[in-house]
Amino acid sequence: MLAPLALLDQLQARLDETIGLLPTATAGGFASLILELPRTLTLAPELGHPGFSFTHGQQGELRAGCGMAAQWTAQGPGRLETLRARAQTLIRHWHQYDPDETGFAGFALLGFAASPSPARSARPPQAGAELPNALLWLPELGLCTRAGQSALVLTTPLPVAPGILRERWRGWLAQLVTALAAPLPEPLTPSPLTALGSLPGLADWQALVQEALAEIRRGSLEKVVLCRRLGLKGRRSFDPRRLLAALAYLFPACQVISIRRHGTRFVAATPERLVRVVGRQVEVDAIAGTAARSASAAADAALTAALRASDKERREHAMVVEAVRAVLDDCCDEVRVPAAPGVMQLHNAQHLWSPLSGRLREDTDLFTLATRLHPTPATNGKPQAAARDWLDRVEPLERGWYTGAAGILEPDPSGRLNADLWVLLRYAEVSGDEARLYAGAGIVRGSDPLAEWRETGHKLAAVATALQFA
Repeated sequence: MLAPLALLDQLQARLDETIGLLPTATAGGFASLILELPRTLTLAPELGHPGFSFTHGQQGELRAGCGMAAQWTAQGPGRLETLRARAQTLIRHWHQYDPDETGFAGFALLGFAASPSPARSARPPQAGAELPNALLWLPELGLCTRAGQSALVLTTPLPVAPGILRERWRGWLAQLVTALAAPLPEPLTPSPLTALGSLPGLADWQALVQEALAEIRRGSLEKVVLCRRLGLKGRRSFDPRRLLAALAYLFPACQVISIRRHGTRFVAATPERLVRVVGRQVEVDAIAGTAARSASAAADAALTAALRASDKERREHAMVVEAVRAVLDDCCDEVRVPAAPGVMQLHNAQHLWSPLSGRLREDTDLFTLATRLHPTPATNGKPQAAARDWLDRVEPLERGWYTGAAGILEPDPSGRLNADLWVLLRYAEVSGDEARLYAGAGIVRGSDPLAEWRETGHKLAAVATALQFA
């Protein structure tokens, strides 16, 4: 491994050799320079700027962005159509250069809140207000890892003075090398957390579940997903690198996500892919139906068998599969749906899981799919519009980006946009020594209020465990 000064000298020399490839005098658009990074990154470094990261430990993949070459925001029912137009303009005028032939591309973050409507002032304020309702974020510095190889991506708006650009990018490289040289924080013993209260509390939760069950009996809803928020306070400020390392360790099969624009960091460790589009190939996860885990192999196997056999859990899962299948049937050919769900086993919960796929038709795109798929019955309910309207009226908190989605967009060689978007679950807003955790449970005919409360408790405990080590 190169020493920090040697690494910086190497990167800055390569920058000086290749920066002349960029069309700096071009009026409008963006240019990206992609350079090999002679160090494999497994976690994103902390550079002290607004940034984001997506890390999948099991797949050995990382995308991280820092700084802001550009951003576009939107809200309301047409938010993704607005960002589609911005993204299409971006890729038409995005000049990318990969002199080291890394095979990576420049990328942007696409993310959006659970509801397209602006937050309502009558509800308690929440840190998610730091994030716009929907966001397309093109970072100035990008980092990528795949199959044991890493690269960096430097991006600038055009036109730009070559000398100014060279100095700015040399500065980014210096910050990056300094951050890479910083030692990883030592693991700490778990620190106790103090609960600051749940919204709703248990009594209000039980009343909400009973109200939801009454709507289901009346036939206006088949399912609705209620969520609650738990405030926690630590005995020390939560260290972001320790927190993300703990989440990656606890949830190697999940996408670990971090987004920070101002003071609050938004983190998630989600098993659920909203949609992945590569070329014309589409993949979607249907996840619904949950059981706990056990340290005893025999007890754990019994919990899995009970989950597979549960009529209530299988009905809840089938609703999600049917909803996803209906969207794919409208937008794709060669739709494939498993004959029966599998079981996805995570650190302290297991879920019924069906991976669906198809081939995207020429007259549609990932923005259409994301608009049609989100929110699925797994996080909202069924029928989609009725469940969303009921939650808007009844749920006592703003979800912000919890149960929204976020992921990476990047152009492929043909000029199409590839994307990998994830539903924001096992989600927390972290600032200093305080955190607000979110979890939900699907309410269907036969749901028991206390059982659903316990289910949310299992999900909250997953992130709380990581916070204890942060």
